[in-house]
Amino acid sequence: MVHSMTAFSRQDRDAAWGRLQLELRSVNQRYLEPHFRLPEALRDLEPGFREALRRRLGRGKVECQLRFEPAEADASLAVNRPRLRALAQALDEVRTEVPEAPLPDALALLGHPGVVESAGPDLAAIKAEAQALFQAALNDLLAGRAREGDKLEALIRARLDGIREQVAEVRRLLPGILERQRAQLLERLAEMRTELDPQRLEAELVLLAQKADVAEELDRLEAHVTEVERQLGQPGPIGRRLDFLMQELNREANTLSSKSVVAESTRCAVELKVLIEQMREQIQNIE
Repeated sequence: MVHSMTAFSRQDRDAAWGRLQLELRSVNQRYLEPHFRLPEALRDLEPGFREALRRRLGRGKVECQLRFEPAEADASLAVNRPRLRALAQALDEVRTEVPEAPLPDALALLGHPGVVESAGPDLAAIKAEAQALFQAALNDLLAGRAREGDKLEALIRARLDGIREQVAEVRRLLPGILERQRAQLLERLAEMRTELDPQRLEAELVLLAQKADVAEELDRLEAHVTEVERQLGQPGPIGRRLDFLMQELNREANTLSSKSVVAESTRCAVELKVLIEQMREQIQNIE
């Protein structure tokens, strides 16, 4: 199945502790290249996210951004009574040893570390929700890459059909091309009023036919088209194989163009190059 490397997903979660938003976006890249932007408090989630991407994606530059907006802090404060009692006992000892030392007031006592506690967000719950959010975003991203892949496959198959049509047209033209070349050679010889040895003439005609004969190139073009179609049905990443096949198709199209001796076959060769280039551009986005 064809998968594109281009997709985007955004997932949001709202809870009593605040709001999470996770974005995944991927574009074409030769290898898998993940990048993460996570809040400092959730930074330890990155290894798990990275491993999940490695298991499910083969190629692409993937950017993951996680935003956390905490809810407004609870205004209620709780006094840590054991901490306060320990602080009072310590102050009594100070007063015994240093009677002239000034004692702190109640507000200063509340400001001492650990005396007042405020309920913070449940970090474990936030991390669990962030992990679930990442999995949902990854599933959505993969679904988007698959949908885009279906469109790319349809475009490629349409152009493969176009290549087959051009190959069939050149095959249809080939006998006429060879006969036309033979007639043109004989006509030029007649104009030059030159007589060649029949064996020499036959050798020249054979050589001319060999130079214009593109049956081998047409066979290879059809073979490459068949292989591209086979690759489109293979599981896993296929982009690199398809890119290689585009190079091979282009090589045969260039050879066909160089051997072209009439306008009709030249037009077919040009159309082949256009179709191959259109496929090559789309294949750059295939995983």
